[in-house]
Amino acid sequence: MAGGIKRGALIGCGFFSLNHLHGWQDVRGAQIVAVCDLDSHKAEAVGRDFGVEAVFTDAETMLAQTNLDFVDVATTPPSHRALVERVCSHGLAVICQKPIADTYEDAKAMVDAARSAGVPFLIHENFRWQMGFVRIKAELDAGRIGTPRFARLSFRHGFDVYATQPYLATIERFVLMDLGIHLYDVARHLMGEVDHLACETASLRPGVAGEDSFTSLLRHTSGAVSLVDCSFASTIHPEPFPATLAWIEGDKGTLELTTDLCLRIHTADGKVAESVDPPVPAWGERPWHTIQDSVIRFQSHVVDVLNGTADPQPSGRDNLNTLALTLASYDAMQERRMIDMAQWQEQQ
Repeated sequence: MAGGIKRGALIGCGFFSLNHLHGWQDVRGAQIVAVCDLDSHKAEAVGRDFGVEAVFTDAETMLAQTNLDFVDVATTPPSHRALVERVCSHGLAVICQKPIADTYEDAKAMVDAARSAGVPFLIHENFRWQMGFVRIKAELDAGRIGTPRFARLSFRHGFDVYATQPYLATIERFVLMDLGIHLYDVARHLMGEVDHLACETASLRPGVAGEDSFTSLLRHTSGAVSLVDCSFASTIHPEPFPATLAWIEGDKGTLELTTDLCLRIHTADGKVAESVDPPVPAWGERPWHTIQDSVIRFQSHVVDVLNGTADPQPSGRDNLNTLALTLASYDAMQERRMIDMAQWQEQQ
């Protein structure tokens, strides 16, 4: 699969897919040559706006009639398993939007399908690809603050996410599956695997079916502890959406990511600060540019994977552990207990 422009297809032409499409146009080494959506009007509009001539309403027809190297699945979770398995059966690399699935069983089946087909399987998990977290990971790997011992990841805002994605207000499992899964991926990426988890959730905003706030305590296999919290119902001025606050302590220093996109590094020598505010894409706008830039970074990584020069980050198999944390959080809340993650996964 190495060399040449990689030909891709996008399945799902909803709200966030526009970021995917713009991103693919900016990425060197890949081109979207086909789009597919059950809604013909959406598919045709996207094809027209992005200059994609091959427009389909049936995924199998598209896979059979189009010469492809990869498929980007940007649909909602209930459709993921069938689509991923179908793409794998055609021997194509597949990217799947998070969350990978609503159930651990479906997620494992997708991972197994990709492994059996021998194709790369990546999860579009863009938070770890935000400029701030890319820099934090580099500093941790370089030993800048020594051995990490504590982390806090916090995403709190009052932005009306329901205006552009009204279905979010109707799902019974909301903020953990929509945003918490991002934070758990970052926690694992920066601090390592988790062996125990506790979680409390709350429903704060009237008219929202699922939880819109949670606080979780993670104990990592290294002995480090992370506190992860999120709210979609906080009143803050100025509105910090979509920034994530991070605070990571090691035995030799502290890394601090502020909501104004500044990375501060505290060590015995004092404090240094740098901007981690990425450039605004030509098609983007503030404050969405942090997410839009991370999409481009992730997709550039996908091209490296397709060319055989990088391992998937995150792969479907890696993302199983992130989904496990997310699903186990509901059990932890309902049963009012700390979950042993090894036991939880064995029981699935």
